[in-house]
Amino acid sequence: MSTSNNYDYIFLGTGGAGLSLLIRMIDSGKFADKKILIVDRDKKQSNDRTWCFWEKGAGYFEPVVAKTWDHLSFKSDKFSSQLDTGEYRYKMIRAIDFYQYCFSKIEKQSNIEIINGNVSAEYQEGKTSYYVNQKKLPVENSLVFNSIFFKPRLIQNGPALLQHFQGWMIEAAEPVFNPTEAVLMDFRVHQNHGTSFVYVLPLSSTKALVEYTLFTKQPLAPDEYSKELNAYLSTYLKLEAFKIVESEYGEIPMAVSNSPFFENGVYNIGMVGGQTKASTGYTFSFIQKQSENIVQALMKGQILTDVNETKKRFRFYDSVLLRLLIKGKPEGKEIFTRLFERNKAAAIFKFLDNESSIAEDISIIRTLQTAPFLKAALQHLF
Repeated sequence: MSTSNNYDYIFLGTGGAGLSLLIRMIDSGKFADKKILIVDRDKKQSNDRTWCFWEKGAGYFEPVVAKTWDHLSFKSDKFSSQLDTGEYRYKMIRAIDFYQYCFSKIEKQSNIEIINGNVSAEYQEGKTSYYVNQKKLPVENSLVFNSIFFKPRLIQNGPALLQHFQGWMIEAAEPVFNPTEAVLMDFRVHQNHGTSFVYVLPLSSTKALVEYTLFTKQPLAPDEYSKELNAYLSTYLKLEAFKIVESEYGEIPMAVSNSPFFENGVYNIGMVGGQTKASTGYTFSFIQKQSENIVQALMKGQILTDVNETKKRFRFYDSVLLRLLIKGKPEGKEIFTRLFERNKAAAIFKFLDNESSIAEDISIIRTLQTAPFLKAALQHLF
């Protein structure tokens, strides 16, 4: 790479956000004459994560959906039921399939250059310089999209938690799973650490992704996750003999981010740009909306700084819920149990996707624990 090169677009990071945006640009056919550089530390040749999300109909990355569930269930001590998801379906995309699909398209584009190496940033007042393998990137005349955490990972604006999880892809010797139904949340596990649940995503009658998830301030010791997963498999699935095919661990910041979309000449996208839903940790669907909005704005010649706005009331709802989850009164288990017991899942999904109307918001909120939510809302406001 020569520092005298000029690129129209530079992508810092080739994870879910960077690739979702770049593939849309490629598919549009409107950027074939533009010089594009993508840089990342890794070549994305492993299944380093799994994205799960609800969606209506066929999505943009439907060709790489590994599994779709028509039925979802919710379980807790006081309420367990199959959920009314309406038009929504729950989907899983394995990262390795996503990467292979995207790079198979990228490699056919003569206008795109790929560089792998250590990516770093150097901050000065009003200016940021970026480097790959200590060579400075020529960003001055480029539109730069960044999805790499160069600054501290959790930039909080108000209450904050950490979502952390350990997942096992397991194979059982005997059929124990219903491959047509996924368990979205199982709160029957103890809550000693804080808000904790398990979800079960069966790929077949003998194979499933089982993930132990917590919303707390700090992660657990590594052996604690294994202990809880083994306890769940034994207690609730009566499963003693199984093989762990894959294992994954992840941490997602849960905070109403004040990370700017546009900063020092660079556009932050994905999780870095605040596309993680603060109260749930879901990110993939919000990345898709942001990517589509950016591409449409680019093709229309519009200013990008207006495409990333989240309505203030949804940020407010997230902050209030985070305050309650941190306080633990009522427990997160009780909040989510009441939410799913008294509302259709389809309405909840729409609300959590930030797509509901104010009337629909009120309909959801009034079913929750009024006094603690009102108190948390007032604390946030004042």
